[in-house]
Amino acid sequence: MNSIRERLVLKALNLTGLPDLSGLGATGARRWLLVAVCLIVGLAAGALAAATSPLLALALPVALVGGLVLLSELQMSLLALIGVAYLLPSAAIPLRLGFNPTLLDVVLLAFFFVWLVRLATDPAEGLSGGLLDGLVLVFIGLACTSFLLSTGVTQDILRRFAEIILVLFFYFGVVNTVHTRQLLERLVAAIILAAAAAAVIGLVLYFLPHDLANRLLNTLRILNYPTGWVLRFINNDQALAQRAIATSVDPNVLGGVLAMAAALTTGQLFSPRPVLRRAILLPAWGVMLLCLLLTYSRGSWIGLAAGLLFIATLKERRLWVLFLALGVAVLFLPQAQAFLAHLSTGVQMQDRATQMRLGEYKDAFKLIAQFPWFGIGFAAAPVIDLYRGVSSVYLLIAEEMGLLGLGTYLAIMAVFFWQGLRGLGRLADAGLKSILIGLLAAVLSALVAGVLDHHFLDINFPHVAALFWLNVGLGVATLRVAGSCQQIWRAD
Repeated sequence: MNSIRERLVLKALNLTGLPDLSGLGATGARRWLLVAVCLIVGLAAGALAAATSPLLALALPVALVGGLVLLSELQMSLLALIGVAYLLPSAAIPLRLGFNPTLLDVVLLAFFFVWLVRLATDPAEGLSGGLLDGLVLVFIGLACTSFLLSTGVTQDILRRFAEIILVLFFYFGVVNTVHTRQLLERLVAAIILAAAAAAVIGLVLYFLPHDLANRLLNTLRILNYPTGWVLRFINNDQALAQRAIATSVDPNVLGGVLAMAAALTTGQLFSPRPVLRRAILLPAWGVMLLCLLLTYSRGSWIGLAAGLLFIATLKERRLWVLFLALGVAVLFLPQAQAFLAHLSTGVQMQDRATQMRLGEYKDAFKLIAQFPWFGIGFAAAPVIDLYRGVSSVYLLIAEEMGLLGLGTYLAIMAVFFWQGLRGLGRLADAGLKSILIGLLAAVLSALVAGVLDHHFLDINFPHVAALFWLNVGLGVATLRVAGSCQQIWRAD
């Protein structure tokens, strides 16, 4: 009787056009719980929107359908997070509640809701543990300790800090939910396609007339994007080269996320079993590299170079010749000449941006020397002559969380690469090996770029941190997927 009733319920859902919630593998009661919660939240949000703006009231059907899709299964939340992080990273829902929740917040909360429901109702679900997981927990604890020591915390800083903590816990969600090869490959493919789409948007906006491109970007104001003149140029001088930004607002942010994706894509290009056809991978890789070049992000390019050399060294040393030939070919692009000039001025410490960065480093060392253990937290510096903020993720962590926080972060990365490189030697499956090499290269690209950029763990850019920890989590998940299958995992 229960099975007949369940089939009738599913048939009714299909007739109404609502998504099938059976992807959770849950009972009918759990599915109805998800539907009920989604309807209640959607109706409440719709009523509030109708009271504040008739235009927002029109979004009620979209919110209901979107909410049901996100709550249908974890895979949908993960795919939505990748799409939002690459295509609409700064988008917020204008609910006028004193703050505007971002699309990234909504997707993360949906992910955690479904995951927690699974943990509470499915005995087969559980939490894995290990040295890396323990270090991440310690890092989260140190972040919370430093936040409690912060002075001058505002509502906005509190919200942004909560987003970063949610992103750090997202690592555990990825590791504990990506159990199958099919889902792993699907997420890797989604990262590549979303990054390629962001690169195409960046290229289109770059080659459009400046006024038209700026007007198009200003249409995103309904999603709480900045307005006015939002195009970016080298040294903020319109007489110099324009910088590609896509919908990321900041060219260095776009460069950072594209560098990670390009490194991951490189691993797939030389895989015997790629997650996408090479007829798709090669153009996707090309538009990423071209858009990355047009961001003029020196740190991102240095990071990507490190990732490519990592792949060439581990996979096949003949790739060094290919990458060298590619580099020579790129030099013939007119934009490459401008980029090389921009890079040269940075190396010689002649341009204004580099001189400002050196000043930031000097002030950061002073701040760290005064607050060496737990840092100053995530708000303003407690002394007048110093400030929080520096163009290096490592110095930024040391400012906010002290040397204890920085040491824990470096230990996490060291353990991640130790486990990853050790796992590569035991992997027998060439397809999974290529995925793992690409993920390691993506994380390495971010770590190298982080010497010159701060976006990879900055409370102002939670989507970059989410993508970074997604790559870390998928790397660990790859090892665990391989370890669960003897056919693709060599015994010691």
